[in-house]
Amino acid sequence: MPSIDTSIYLFDNILSMERELPEFKDLVGIMDALRSERGCPWDREQSAATVITYLLEETHELIEAVEEGNPNKIREELGDVLFQILFLARIEKEKGRFDIYDVIAGICDKMVTRHPHVFGGAVCETSAEVLRQWDEIKKSEGRHAESSLSGIPKALPSLLRAFMVSDRASRAGFDWKDTEGVLEKLEEELKEFKEAVSDSTAIEDEIGDYLFTIVNVARFVQVNPEEALRKAINRFTGRFQHMEQAVKSQNKSLSDMTAAELDAMWEEAKREGA
Repeated sequence: MPSIDTSIYLFDNILSMERELPEFKDLVGIMDALRSERGCPWDREQSAATVITYLLEETHELIEAVEEGNPNKIREELGDVLFQILFLARIEKEKGRFDIYDVIAGICDKMVTRHPHVFGGAVCETSAEVLRQWDEIKKSEGRHAESSLSGIPKALPSLLRAFMVSDRASRAGFDWKDTEGVLEKLEEELKEFKEAVSDSTAIEDEIGDYLFTIVNVARFVQVNPEEALRKAINRFTGRFQHMEQAVKSQNKSLSDMTAAELDAMWEEAKREGA
């Protein structure tokens, strides 16, 4: 097993090869040309704030491609995400801060440092041990100096943020002992929610508590709640649109149908895999 120093040397060589990789150099050159004085007016007008919008859009398109399992779309969307990353790096280069090669060097160093069980003499036999070691290394870097919950972006989607917060708290030692414990908590929160339905001042808090507990249930059964909800929304959308098409073929709308007819159409959409 190579030492950390040896591994950094190997990664430095990889970085040097990246500089000589024709396709990568071409892409960097394209970005340089787009942002040059003779480049594209639209690309020259973009800022970090505007590029972030496109990065988010492209990232979600990549997620959809991965979930569909279409390799051609995954390859294309990975390229689109990479381009937005290059765009941001180019903007920072123009400010004299860093360039894309500094970004690559930084992540190489970080991954080597945080994987001493691969690039050094540490030993981790399980994923749990790797996570504990990861947290310890981050603490040694001063990243969790104030709190174990430091560094979790507040701009994350709420379900994903709740998942990360509860996971980080668990790794710090604050958690239920087993799934049964968190399920009991879920029942408790549901009871409190039902009691608060008529109380307009408390209902929002109780819904929040109930959702947060559901996130913890998901964590215990090793399900990412953000992904689970997104897939549920996709299923609902597909089935609803299937129903819309069915009534449209009859020159009707969903509001023309009875509750029983809507239930039957929903079950049909499920059977047909919509």
